[in-house]
Amino acid sequence: MSDWCPIAKDYNPLKAGSIDGTDVEPHDRAVWRAMSARYKPNKGVVGDPLLTLFVARLNPQTTEDKLQIVFSKYGDIRRLRLVRDIVTGFSKGYAFIEYKEERSVSRARRDADKLVVDQHEVFVDFEQERTLRGWVPRRLGGGLGGKKESGQLRFGGRDRPFRKPINLGPGATQERGLGERDRGEPRVRGDRRRYGESDWGSRDRRDYRERERDRGDRRHRDWR
Repeated sequence: MSDWCPIAKDYNPLKAGSIDGTDVEPHDRAVWRAMSARYKPNKGVVGDPLLTLFVARLNPQTTEDKLQIVFSKYGDIRRLRLVRDIVTGFSKGYAFIEYKEERSVSRARRDADKLVVDQHEVFVDFEQERTLRGWVPRRLGGGLGGKKESGQLRFGGRDRPFRKPINLGPGATQERGLGERDRGEPRVRGDRRRYGESDWGSRDRRDYRERERDRGDRRHRDWR
């Protein structure tokens, strides 16, 4: 329990489907689907994942130009991609924004989250696909967050962090099902104060950067 953290350090579909990360059996079919998925990040995605933000819950009418205006006030933008349906060309309601500097990413994540853009309150967080080990997207039953109405909430992210498990004492087991009441909003206000929100993902992002640096050094030695 001493190493407990409200934000997932690795993505585990079974844990993500549990409000406190202790479920031992999937509670919906989507979790089963995510557990059996063999997802690999899209190699066609370019840019630095540590300088990229995920922006969701956008108004379908919001354009690239509007996002450029809104998010450029936090720093210089290197690349902006509003995801659109390949057939209709309509916005899917989310985008990826890559900044030139890390401080711009931190500022935008802190200040732009829950900002109202075109009458929609947007959600802003770090990109997860290339930085969170084991990531499975929502379309395969994974992801993070979600709406109560869907019955497929996913925990361990900024939007819905894990609720701290109840300490059942020595010898007790936490292998239990969670009722519908437990599937509601996680009550983590105290944990939010204890673990500064800006710290939740920063350590893992630094670890990711170090892993990439070591990998690059090994490739360089092999090339020589």
